[in-house]
Amino acid sequence: MKRVLLLTCIFFGAVATSQAQQTSPVWPGCENAEDVSACFSQKLGEHVKEHYEYPMNDNNEYVRGKVTISFAVTEEGKVEVQSVEGDEPLVNEAARELFAKIPDMQPGTLNGEPDSRTFTVAYNF
Repeated sequence: MKRVLLLTCIFFGAVATSQAQQTSPVWPGCENAEDVSACFSQKLGEHVKEHYEYPMNDNNEYVRGKVTISFAVTEEGKVEVQSVEGDEPLVNEAARELFAKIPDMQPGTLNGEPDSRTFTVAYNF
């Protein structure tokens, strides 16, 4: 009897989870896009290209490096940088500043309620 009850709970839990309605955050300008996720990725790429400022070292040389950035779009639609990992501290700081400038957006939703989403991206600057 306990097994039947356990299997029933697992089954209904899986059905409830599979029916969850989830939407992606909406970058400004992507409100009417057919694929909001693709538009988000495109706008993020444009933001990086337009706003990244290569740092310079003490010899006035541009510093390059690879970074992995983890950020969240909060329930309020604000971007919060969670971590920046890379071998070049100047590049890490420039990437952190770049992501701090991402505009506020409509947050993602889960079953119609605002929901925080975490993203991780890697760039070679």
